Amino acid sequence: MTDLRSLAGLARSLAIYYGRPWRIGRWSRFYSLLLQPGELAFDIGAHVGNRSRALAGAGARVVALEPQALFYSFLRRTMPSGVTALPLAAGARCGATSMSVSRLHPTVSTVAEDFARCVAASRSFATVTWDRSQPVEMTTLDALIAQYGEPALVKIDVEGLEAEVLAGLTRPVRTIAFEFLPAMPDASRACIARIEQLGRYRYNLIRGERLDFELPEWVAASGIVERLSRIRPNERSGDIYACIDTGAGNIRPPRCVGSERTLRRRWSEAVGE
Repeated sequence: MTDLRSLAGLARSLAIYYGRPWRIGRWSRFYSLLLQPGELAFDIGAHVGNRSRALAGAGARVVALEPQALFYSFLRRTMPSGVTALPLAAGARCGATSMSVSRLHPTVSTVAEDFARCVAASRSFATVTWDRSQPVEMTTLDALIAQYGEPALVKIDVEGLEAEVLAGLTRPVRTIAFEFLPAMPDASRACIARIEQLGRYRYNLIRGERLDFELPEWVAASGIVERLSRIRPNERSGDIYACIDTGAGNIRPPRCVGSERTLRRRWSEAVGE
């Protein structure tokens, strides 16, 4: 039986991610620039499914991974058609592992062993405690591709385990978006290094739930590493986007290719700004 503290954590996450419901529509318009209708996306660390729902709203077929039992149950009951929810974590290899769960702040539950130590000095985690352990099954991106096909986009938000997730991928995919935490710069650099082993990519970043890219141009790996080096540990987290480089300095998705001025205009139009 689910305890009250866990239910309070679920309610808290629902308030955070669904409290402004119009955001999902804006995210759908954003994702429609990265995906064609019918293409496949992986949502690794789906939590309450707001990004899975937005991806489905953009016409994508979605495979959503969420290992926390309460949240997987929520996804299974509430996700729209076209979203396949799986009670799995992703990492470098398949097998059993354990997750450190924060019942009251479940969005930061993690499989990463050193996550709590790495973020201990960050103000954002000052009130967080990890007060339960849960066994979880681990898969890999390669295994998901073998079963479901190659995704056009992989979104990864797994609280410090992003590099391990990418270690389970051995082929380039068109677009990868992974969370970066200013308190864990080494983890972000490890993700970029791994992506560069897969192919040549261009990078940009988004802070928080904003829908505009911070850099005016997509940059090479060295450029995004340099930008990350200037972010202080207590600044806002966000997502780094890595898109296959066509060789012309533009990102891969067909409806995003064009001049930088055109690209910025299309993003602004898509998110209604």
